[in-house]
Amino acid sequence: MLNIKVVSWSLGLFTAISFVLCVIYGLIVPPSLHMAPFLEMVLPAFKWLTFWGFCLGLIESFLYGAYAGLVFVPIYNFLARRWGVAAAHQ
Repeated sequence: MLNIKVVSWSLGLFTAISFVLCVIYGLIVPPSLHMAPFLEMVLPAFKWLTFWGFCLGLIESFLYGAYAGLVFVPIYNFLARRWGVAAAHQ
């Protein structure tokens, strides 16, 4: 059984850190290799290299990760209970 709080926070932080790494990557490499078009496509209202765009992208990235945890954990726990996977690990 997975803990929904731990998994959701972990995925939220993972996606937020990944967003920061994508921005750092975009600052290091030439513009032709930027992740900016992808980030602007998947993060609504995100604007490349503005303070508010960065803050909004960071928040949206965290929320995407937390959402994944909030949806994934109940499904995993339901299926683990249904198929007896949790009992096998105890």
